[in-house]
Amino acid sequence: MNASANELEQERIKKNVMSRMKRIEGQVRGIQRMIDEGKECEDILVQVRAVRSALQSANKLILKRYMLKCHADTVNGENPEESLDKFIKVLTGFIEG
Repeated sequence: MNASANELEQERIKKNVMSRMKRIEGQVRGIQRMIDEGKECEDILVQVRAVRSALQSANKLILKRYMLKCHADTVNGENPEESLDKFIKVLTGFIEG
């Protein structure tokens, strides 16, 4: 992937993540409203599970974007060992939760 294509992909992912985050924000507000209105716990938990799933999907995209950036930094002459170490640290933190 050339530098321009990499940057375009990073920007596409960023827009996608921002869209997802706005949707998640709305879902969380909906959960707050459900709690405030005394809705059934089962219904609330279904919505919480949906938010958790949406966050996991966004996490994957954020990680992908970060991977593309690390790759671009390495290709563009940044210290490859430092870039790899930084990526491993971020990936390990992501996996460990």
